Order: sequence, then C-alpha cells, then structure tokens
Amino acid sequence: MPFFSIFILLFVFLFSFLGNVVFGLDAYTLHRNSILLAPSSEFLLGTDRLGRDILARLIEGGKVSLIIGVGSAFIASFTGLLLGSFAGYFRGNSDKIFIVVVDLFLTFPTFFLLLALVSYVNASVWVLIVIISITGWMTTARLIRSESFKITSQPYIKILNIAQVSSFKILLKYYAPILAPIFFVSFTFGVGGAILAESGLSFLGLGIVAPQMSWGTILSGGKDVVEIAWWVSFFPGLLIFLVTFSLINISNYLQQLTNTKEIQK
Repeated sequence: MPFFSIFILLFVFLFSFLGNVVFGLDAYTLHRNSILLAPSSEFLLGTDRLGRDILARLIEGGKVSLIIGVGSAFIASFTGLLLGSFAGYFRGNSDKIFIVVVDLFLTFPTFFLLLALVSYVNASVWVLIVIISITGWMTTARLIRSESFKITSQPYIKILNIAQVSSFKILLKYYAPILAPIFFVSFTFGVGGAILAESGLSFLGLGIVAPQMSWGTILSGGKDVVEIAWWVSFFPGLLIFLVTFSLINISNYLQQLTNTKEIQK
C-alpha cells in the first residue's frame, strides 16, 4: 500500500496551497542585504541571487506546477478516454481515423513537439496546460481503445446493440466502470509527466514567464550559481522528484490492483 507516497503528495499539496497561511512569506520581496544566503533560522531554505526567500518561492511556484500537472493530466487522460472508447466501440471509419491521428502525433518526439508548440505562443499556466495535454493523450487513448475492443466483442454488448440500447448509455454504464482503472493509472502517470515537462520547458526558458514562477523556473534560476549556492536548485529539484516518484509508486500500485482483478476474472 503506497501510504508513504500518498502522505508525501498530501504534504506537498498542503505546503503549496496553505504554506502562505502558515509561514506568511512573500515570494517577491527582495532582501538586498541577504543575497545567496545559505539555509538558516532567518531563511529556512536560503535565498537566491536577488535575495528572495526560496521557501516562499517554492510555495508560490508549487501552486503553478501542481495546477499545470493536474490540469493537463486530467485533460489528456479524459481526451484519451473519449477518443479511445469511441474508436473501440464504433470501429469502422472511426477507428481508422483514430489510428491515423494517433500515428501522426506519435511520429514526432513528444518533447520536440512541445518545444515547437511553445515557440509559437506566449507561455502561461493555461497555455501550458493545453499544450502539454495535446501532446500527452495518445498513450492513454491507445490503451483505452485496446480494452474497448475486448469489451465490444463481449456477447452482452452485441445483445444490447441488437436491442437498440443507446450508445451513450452502453458506454456510460458498461464501458466506464471497466475503463476507469486505466484512466486513473494514466492520470497519475500523466501528472508526474506534465510536471516534468513544464519543468523542462521552464529550465530551457520556454515555460512560465516572470513574474510568475514554478519549480522549473526556480530550478533554472539556480543553474548559474549551483557551485556556490546549491540550495537554490536543490530544493525545487527535490520537490519535483518527490512528487514524480510518489505518483509513479501510486500508479504502479493501481496497475497491480487492475492486473490482479484481471487474473481473478
């Protein structure tokens, strides 16, 4: 049971969205006499090269990183669920169009496709959510399509179609419960992948634009001073690692549950 991973995620979410209430810090205040100070009792996680409190910036940046991660993963997983289940249920031309679209997206490496899309627009939280979700729905869709094919081949689905039960009702009542575990596994994987994608873009200077901040931008800001101020890059990198690692553990656990149920059947 991934209790430790769940505890870490709860802690990070509470830290990011309630941290200002607990610590009462300002992420934008410049302390001109406290530039690149190491962690101390005054600045618990140190300061950056402009004298800004790293702890306050991690709290503020956490909101952006988590919103992008959860938002883009939900959109990508939900898009994959809709397209994959429709292709697997209706088959025929719908499935052929689905295969062509998925293969077209998979032709381009995901990160380079991200770079291409971001280079033509001004990045913001909502723009990054849309762009990351556009490049992340294909794997979920293919898994959902494969499972939908199996469901469509079941005798009870054929009987329902002969009885002219509405397609919407069949998909909602019979497909959704079976496809839900795949959706949740894909979603948890997607959150970690989206956070890493946003961090990578921000590290390259193509992500969140100042004055907004994310863990990726904080990490990027410390790359030039990493030899003399390790804490600037270490703490945002640690949070990205903890969230991603915890989500992978939870995804693996959900996948094991799904596989166990399949074996029992």
